[in-house]
Amino acid sequence: MSQGLTRVAALLAGALVLSGCFAAAPGGGADDRLGVALSFQPVANLSPHSDDALLLTKLGTAETLTVLDRDGTARPALAESWEQTDPLTLRLNLRAGVTFHDGTPLTAEHAAASLNHVVTATTPPRALKGVQLTAKASGERTLEITTARPDPILPQRLTAPQLAILAPAAYANPASPNPVRAGTGPYVLDSVQGAAGATLNANPRYWGGAPKASGVDARFIADGASRANALRAGEVDVVDTVPVSQLPTVEGDEVLDVPLPRLIGAHLNTRSAVFADPAMRAAARQAIGPARIAEGVYAGQADPARGLFGPASPWATAAPPPPAPAAAQPRGRIRIATYDERPELPEIASVVAEELRQAGFEVTDVVVQEFSTMESDLLSGAYDVVIGARNYSVDTGDPIGYLRSDWTCDGGYNLSRLCDPAIDAAVEAAQPAPLQERERAAVRIAEQVLGTDAIVPIAHERSRIGVAPGISGVAEDGFDRRLITAETSRGA
Repeated sequence: MSQGLTRVAALLAGALVLSGCFAAAPGGGADDRLGVALSFQPVANLSPHSDDALLLTKLGTAETLTVLDRDGTARPALAESWEQTDPLTLRLNLRAGVTFHDGTPLTAEHAAASLNHVVTATTPPRALKGVQLTAKASGERTLEITTARPDPILPQRLTAPQLAILAPAAYANPASPNPVRAGTGPYVLDSVQGAAGATLNANPRYWGGAPKASGVDARFIADGASRANALRAGEVDVVDTVPVSQLPTVEGDEVLDVPLPRLIGAHLNTRSAVFADPAMRAAARQAIGPARIAEGVYAGQADPARGLFGPASPWATAAPPPPAPAAAQPRGRIRIATYDERPELPEIASVVAEELRQAGFEVTDVVVQEFSTMESDLLSGAYDVVIGARNYSVDTGDPIGYLRSDWTCDGGYNLSRLCDPAIDAAVEAAQPAPLQERERAAVRIAEQVLGTDAIVPIAHERSRIGVAPGISGVAEDGFDRRLITAETSRGA
């Protein structure tokens, strides 16, 4: 599949009856404001120190020093240039004429303070895991960032949404930073309505030029059918994730289709009673059919996985060979779990459960809950199989960072609970390497991971952004960090 971004016309079919869940919205056609429905609800009142930071960058209110281009290379954003002055120091030159939404000018001192607040947060972002970072101003617009040891991907780390640069006022309470009127993006976050929505207005002083829309009315709608209904009814203009099952209902609207570095996989708990046995993991791998799931559950709107890395990553086009089959009769009682924020996952869990039953396993339970309610159980090994979605360019665009967090003994997101000293050693050896060498190493390490059968890769997702007629300028971001930009507007 080409990595080029494509637009897919929404399939035509009979309309669903609107559920009546929505009141009239200020966006979706009333004026030049934009109505946007996002698929994840904030869990920390849009704190930039949490995963809510992604919502801030998608809505165009918060910005980072650098951003990732399509191949994972860092490009200028609030920093217009940078250089590695010594193995431990990165010097960045900030853009002139940038102001925060509260009117405070952006200076290197403010940028350094914002980064240092993140570093000292109770839970530092994953992008900084294992990195001792200090930022200081060496001039009005010159920022120096030092690390305790050489970090060849520091410019990529600075693209993480949690490292967005906010105004000093955002940190009046350092334990609970407030992003309201504190960003630098094309839209000013003026109010947050809890987990329901947020109101943003245009920033006429935006350094990239005044935005074309007068504001954004955001809704956080976890249910995929409700998001599609809102788009179809004209209540919102942009939906960040259209479930495959809802594509036939958004007639007349456009769906932007973008390959994502996101893997759907069946994680096999390598410490559970059943899957501690490599032969049982191999039997599960033989039973699960990625191509059948991609064609059935995703209706062909996903790419069957050939490994950990997919078509969104041109450096990983050569898929590793599958592990040798194991001659073992499936046996044992297993529990399967997944979460419902991504509507395809429960259906995949049902299909996987049936495939494992047919192979000879006894599936006693398929648990589906909200991710926030089950995260600790998923990570602690309460289930034998976890069906999950994972962005393998997590936070930095660096595949070694993903391999470290998901596949090493002390990894913070190791759903398979795999601990293999050889994999740990390979990941550690890749740490000093520059980006291209890291990518080559990642392909080799992925072969080692697949050789353990700790995961059965199922599919690589594409983003499906629903866009109402006449809406243009929506970001088609393969890293799924940007959505609404200064160019997003209704009509010419």
